[in-house]
Amino acid sequence: MNDIPKIVIDFASLNFSTITPMIIAIVAALLILCIDLATKKLDKSFYLTLTVLALVIDLGFVLGFNSDARGFFDLLLIDGISILAQAIIVIASTLFALLGFAKLRFQEFRYPEYFALYLFMIAGFQFMASSDSLILIFVALETSSLALYTLIAMHNRLNAIEAAIKYFTMGALTAAFFAFGSMILYAQTGSVELGQISQVLTQSGFENYFVILIAATFIIAVLAFKLSLFPFHLWVADVYEGSTAALAGFISVVPKIAAFVVALRFFEIFIVSNDLFIQTILYTIVILTMTIPNLIALLQNDIKRMLAYSSISNAGFAMGAILIGTNQATQALFLYWIMFFITNLGGFTMLWLNRTKDYSKESDHSMQKYAGLIKTSPKVAVLMSLFMLTLAGLPPFALFWGKLYLIGSAVNAGFMFLAFMMIINSAIAAYYYLKPVVFMFLKEPESDITYLQNTTPIMKYLAIFCAILTIGSIFTIEPLLQIITYYTQISGF
Repeated sequence: MNDIPKIVIDFASLNFSTITPMIIAIVAALLILCIDLATKKLDKSFYLTLTVLALVIDLGFVLGFNSDARGFFDLLLIDGISILAQAIIVIASTLFALLGFAKLRFQEFRYPEYFALYLFMIAGFQFMASSDSLILIFVALETSSLALYTLIAMHNRLNAIEAAIKYFTMGALTAAFFAFGSMILYAQTGSVELGQISQVLTQSGFENYFVILIAATFIIAVLAFKLSLFPFHLWVADVYEGSTAALAGFISVVPKIAAFVVALRFFEIFIVSNDLFIQTILYTIVILTMTIPNLIALLQNDIKRMLAYSSISNAGFAMGAILIGTNQATQALFLYWIMFFITNLGGFTMLWLNRTKDYSKESDHSMQKYAGLIKTSPKVAVLMSLFMLTLAGLPPFALFWGKLYLIGSAVNAGFMFLAFMMIINSAIAAYYYLKPVVFMFLKEPESDITYLQNTTPIMKYLAIFCAILTIGSIFTIEPLLQIITYYTQISGF
């Protein structure tokens, strides 16, 4: 009987530095759970501070990465796009975590498990952005998704449970879609790495094209759900409404940048090969995602639901960059999402500052609540108006530059109709973003409403910080583009 050969793993060959940032987040999450087991007397601010500290250290290792791109059994791919996406994920997660320093004590923040799940979720998103292996992407996708479902459900309102169940149900379906699509791609190419799949498909001239299209359709459905693209966007408004403003803002930004990187790597296979069928599907999805949620947002009388449909439309804008497929478009994708992140953070922070614990109200963010805000709280009215006008894409504020650069990349690549639809949808968005501004400046205030019930100095400074970045974006666009260009040029597959 032949001896079974021993598997020898050289620790150095694993390139352990590729996985270090995720390990920091995971270890910090486990540390929070262990501390909670040892003592129940610590305040939630301790766990929140530990979470922020872990994310800052995580960011340091991400930006300080200086090693081979491949690591950890070749499952990880830490190229320029991965580093850039991870930096956005960690920075955004850190700033949204600061919203946990709220004045009012909400149910979820009383449990250390909330902060542990938050860190597990961030690690999952980092893994998604740092791999071209379908297996690792799937594991990371489910890790982050399961943590996010739980975070939503931990909020102490009935619609939070409803939102979590809806999100979970759709998420379970897309998990099956991803597994089935990956299985077909593996059967056709003998690999689960997107780089090798692309190489095999190109060399074979996309043999068994119909089967490949079936696999691609399943993956498109998964990415459309994670990015809330049409027609998989129906869960968004209910989930945002059931979540706190802080968590809703997080959902609108962080999970999507991880999914954008996966979409960027996956669709490159078909964009580079000029696959007309996949390009037509993407074109249709992008146009409908920009337009239909914009029209629905016109009818909303709740600011949070309006921002939910706005985030869907903005995801359609960003997805247009992946359809275009040029280097300029890839740079425009990251620039646009950074500008969107800054603006959305400011907008949802203002909603969070005005959050109450009045359970008698069906909605905590109806536009009527903010009527006459300029008379009762002028500073809050000015800041909220600034973020609404920025989300509308009005110059010279932050998101205007992202839209301008994205539309420019569409024009330069010959996507004239896409550029035209982007302009039209920007005009539609300007109308519904002006609605809350009209309520704040032109309506009479309601006498029984008290504002800023949930505010703390940290949250005030965060809102002011976002406002400064929004107004001063004209001075940051050029250096930001230089950083984005540098990282996108050193990207692998």
